[in-house]
Amino acid sequence: MTVTLGEGLLISLFALISGIDFWLEGFYIFRPMIVCTVTGLMLGDLRLGIIAGGLTELAFAGLTPVGGTQPPNPIMAGIMTVVIAHTTGHSPATAIGLALPFSILMQYIILFYYSAFSVFTKKLDDYAKAADTKKFSRLAFMPTILVGITYAVMAFLCVYGAQAPMRELVNAMPTWLSHGFQIAGGILPAVGFGVLLKSMLKTEYVPYLLLGFTAACFIKFGNLMPVAVIGAALAFIEYAHARRNSDVDKKLNEIRNSTDNGGDDDGI
Repeated sequence: MTVTLGEGLLISLFALISGIDFWLEGFYIFRPMIVCTVTGLMLGDLRLGIIAGGLTELAFAGLTPVGGTQPPNPIMAGIMTVVIAHTTGHSPATAIGLALPFSILMQYIILFYYSAFSVFTKKLDDYAKAADTKKFSRLAFMPTILVGITYAVMAFLCVYGAQAPMRELVNAMPTWLSHGFQIAGGILPAVGFGVLLKSMLKTEYVPYLLLGFTAACFIKFGNLMPVAVIGAALAFIEYAHARRNSDVDKKLNEIRNSTDNGGDDDGI
């Protein structure tokens, strides 16, 4: 299947909005779950977008910017995963691995902008000291607008302009290489979730992880909604337990304080 000019322009417009949101970290519509779903909807294949969104979101679950270190760009990864799967007929798991070069390319462009935009800092300080609000606002908004336009242009070139050579390249790959990308794409969500657990998992939460893993892997469900309900129930139990302990600790502190201070009636 091919991407039409109208679809390419729509995806470019969405990339512009998502890119600005990613730059400002405002509404988090840049997450792969949303990007893939919206891209699939624009291409007329919502089911593909949702499946690709789930896989790509897991792959990027533990990848967050730390200081000057930037992970592969989630917007281009989400868009190109859906586009490659849509145009080549490959599975979303295979498309994740094939979309990484586009994601890494956008990552380097954003890193270049981080370095280039640092030259504006001195000018912004001068405009602030001079109370020149017009020039300050114009210079402050310029990087955001430039980043948004870059996302739109890159998305259009990759989605619409390069779809024919990209499709020919993917279809010309030998079976063993395509199968390798499929395996790598299937592993990436587990790796992303593992990176997330490495930074978030605490010893007291390990039983919940084991319970959810067991329920998802060894109990036959038509979908994962029962696992989500079990997780929500356990979260409510943990919340109620923590709140009850907090109330008990508060009452014990009140009793301890009243005992230590004594009172006027007992003459102590």
